[in-house]
Amino acid sequence: MREFTVPSLVTAAHVGGLADVVFDHAADDPDRVALGRRTDDGRWQDVSAGTFRDEVLALAKGLIAQGVRFGDRVAIMSRTRYEWTLFDFALWCIGAQPVPLYPTSSTEQVFRMLHDADVSACVVEHEDHAMTIGSVIDRLPRLARLWQLDAGALAELTEAGKGIADEVVHRHRMALTPQSPATVIYTSGTTGRPRGCVLTHANFMAEADNVLRRYEQVFRSRPGDEASTLLFLPLAHVFGRMVQVAAVRGRVKLGHQPQLSAAALLPDLLAFRPTFVLAVPYVFEGLFASARRSAELEGKGRPFEKAVEVAVRYAQALEDRAFGTGPGPGTALRVQHQVFDKLVYARIREALGGRVRHAMSGGSAMERQLGLFFAGAGITIFEGYGLTETTGAATANPPERTRFGTVGRPVPGTSVHIGDDGEIWVAGGQVFAGYLGDRRATDAVLRDGWLATGDLGRLDEDGYLTITGRKKEILVTSGGKSVSPQALEERVRSHPLVAQCIVVGNDRPYVAALVTLDQEAVAHWLALRERPVPPPAELVRDPELEAEIRRAVVAANTLVSQAESIRTFRILAGRFTEEQGLLTPTLKLKRKAIEKTYATEVDALYAK
Repeated sequence: MREFTVPSLVTAAHVGGLADVVFDHAADDPDRVALGRRTDDGRWQDVSAGTFRDEVLALAKGLIAQGVRFGDRVAIMSRTRYEWTLFDFALWCIGAQPVPLYPTSSTEQVFRMLHDADVSACVVEHEDHAMTIGSVIDRLPRLARLWQLDAGALAELTEAGKGIADEVVHRHRMALTPQSPATVIYTSGTTGRPRGCVLTHANFMAEADNVLRRYEQVFRSRPGDEASTLLFLPLAHVFGRMVQVAAVRGRVKLGHQPQLSAAALLPDLLAFRPTFVLAVPYVFEGLFASARRSAELEGKGRPFEKAVEVAVRYAQALEDRAFGTGPGPGTALRVQHQVFDKLVYARIREALGGRVRHAMSGGSAMERQLGLFFAGAGITIFEGYGLTETTGAATANPPERTRFGTVGRPVPGTSVHIGDDGEIWVAGGQVFAGYLGDRRATDAVLRDGWLATGDLGRLDEDGYLTITGRKKEILVTSGGKSVSPQALEERVRSHPLVAQCIVVGNDRPYVAALVTLDQEAVAHWLALRERPVPPPAELVRDPELEAEIRRAVVAANTLVSQAESIRTFRILAGRFTEEQGLLTPTLKLKRKAIEKTYATEVDALYAK
């Protein structure tokens, strides 16, 4: 199939902006719990719709009093936290445009984005961020204001706005239209210079409202439950931003968690008890790996692997039944599943707070087997696909017919087309307005209402999309063989001991790979063998470890032809990190930077 369209479920808005719902919801039911706010002592405090409106309004007045004007761009550099949501909606109230910055951004990255967006004010989380901004402020003559959240920014602005009438804010808000720019979000820059994507209020409305209507049934664990989600994705990324907007628009109770580490995240999941979560595959991979390690430490490694097998077969049988290719789980499989549900699956659900039955995953591809396992364990993960330029999801798996291993069908209101060269094209109300100040780059990707994504994929007969690679990442060996590295890398990375994998081979005689290790998993693996952890230089030459990684490479090679297979690999002592400039803030590989940094290791892969 070359093209597939799913009609919109909502009517496009003709008036208003994103902040209107804050006031509409407060007028309808001011006492409804709209958000959860984590207090300084670690407890969760409910925030009503009325209280949220009042805080947004007070902050908007303070911003006006401090000189922020309609159309101004204001940067936000912070981890995910309640105050970010407050600032987003307060800025939208007065027609300003938030510009998110990753809290891990370097000084030069910050300068380029602030300069490119012509930012007039900036909100930072703490003193380190303030120092980063301060180091470039002399090169930013338009930057006139800097507020620090951990130094009382909210109180300062609220106090400053007391002399501003509410009506001043409402006049600003009423001047907005759906086509007004809502934000400028910079791309991650995996294949070049980050560009500022201009997303309108209409883009967010089309995306959020269609997703809310299509997936409303899965936001609750059971009918009648209060829908809630804990947001731990970075709000500097379009995925997190879309979740925030959709939660507020859809009356889903929203909480914030600034850290993705298991030590910080798991306690808050248990305390907040969301009914639905949205994450990247890394989170689900980590949860699965943690469960496996716990079972092995308890001497229950084999029963756990059996539980995994049963969950996968059970979910596969349900998938077959949904698509009319099988009868569903048989009696023996159902009995086995019930046994392992009490022994294994219930513990995994409890780790997510006990109420999660559905989740959504995006940002990168998820292994089909992992999706089947979680579905069999009672948590169905709807994998999707999207870009900054599509305001988040362009496709997602439908609740009633999830096809694991694909990124689903177009979300309502979206069309997906596969070009002659396999490139994915997307059209719909969520497609961005263009790149800020870059008409040439905009014209290169927007053509007659279609966005050329740069990604490669295929549509099956039911309209489900499978991502096969990225045009700019295709390797061409010296023998002329074109190789898409993504599938190989993902299969190698699915091995428990592997943290990262990058496939190389451009203009080389064959395909090879560099592999980094998951140090926690390796330490666990060695402990089970009653072996000490050797120095990194010795570890990477360990014959038994090398044999384990070779098995992962052999498994990956079953996906491709011999000419496309990984002929050799090298285990590296360290991981690729964002601090080294080798990963984007969303943890995607910067291929050219990695190959340059590890040029000696790459050359060694091809030494005679």
